[in-house]
Amino acid sequence: MATMRVAAKPEAAPMRVAQIPKPGGDFEIVEREIPTPGAGQVRIKIQACGVCHSDVLTKEGLWPGIEYPRVPGHEVAGIIDELGAGVSAWKKGQRVGVGWHGGHDGTCRECRRGDFNNCRNLTIPGISYDGGYQEYMAAPVEALIPIPDSLGDVEAAPLLCAGVTTYNSLRHSGAMPGDLVAVQGIGGLGHLGVQFANKFGYKVAAIGRGPENGALAKKLGASIYIDSQSTNSAQELQKLGGAQVILATAPSSKAMSELIDGLGPNGKLLVVGATFDPIEVTPIQLISASRSLQGWSTGTPADSEDTLHFAELTGVRPMIETYPLERADEAYTRMMSGKAQFRVVLTM
Repeated sequence: MATMRVAAKPEAAPMRVAQIPKPGGDFEIVEREIPTPGAGQVRIKIQACGVCHSDVLTKEGLWPGIEYPRVPGHEVAGIIDELGAGVSAWKKGQRVGVGWHGGHDGTCRECRRGDFNNCRNLTIPGISYDGGYQEYMAAPVEALIPIPDSLGDVEAAPLLCAGVTTYNSLRHSGAMPGDLVAVQGIGGLGHLGVQFANKFGYKVAAIGRGPENGALAKKLGASIYIDSQSTNSAQELQKLGGAQVILATAPSSKAMSELIDGLGPNGKLLVVGATFDPIEVTPIQLISASRSLQGWSTGTPADSEDTLHFAELTGVRPMIETYPLERADEAYTRMMSGKAQFRVVLTM
């Protein structure tokens, strides 16, 4: 059970916020009044917030209907310091997180069938309402995730998006222990995907660009490292019998397209790396050996809770660079450069 901490009572002074004033605008560090939680909400004193590639949707106005100014951030870790009306299952001082899944309506067709991840009116922190690039935030109780004692706030935050995305997609992939599972990309998602795949008991082939990632991939748990710059990755996977699953984490549709022929019989290309250009595949590539192509998006708060407990049990941890809130613009630029090792986290 998560440790209870007594959060300091907010003072009258306003809080600091890193906001986007308009689509494509630069980050602004401003002061706002500390929010009051509404009915069915809690207020979180934020300790850490991950900087995710999906924050580009808010930064550049790529998600329809975003209202500005908007505070990004959907990898939030903190402490409950105030309860809204009607909240009884959560306590002040409790450590909690909020991930991409920031609330669901409970009434749409998907929700009525328990498919909350595909709620037609899903709300997302940093898009539907202000997220974690601030000192305090209000969040609905259905978005909350308890954080285990052994996970620090900084290391828990990236697990609430990058972590649950890789963990949850792999555990639903159909691969069995001992199967060949390839992870394309050794980055913010991929370095966690390799770790989870190893702990699931798969034979892990990590696919990266250049020889410099080979030692790290092996350290993270890969049995095999394939350098896509010097060899044909699909052919190398076929030499190993073909992959049961290829987890595509790097946002390159071209690289994903080139891997389809590396799938074995009934193999699946599982896409979690978000990009806007098309993946190219011919019908014969799919028909041959009964291959399939599937996308996957994060998970529910219950899935995130499973992710944190599995990470706690097995020692899976993100590699992190931290920045203070006032350097949010620098942190975002570092994340977007692709040079971070490997997740960027803001601290408050």
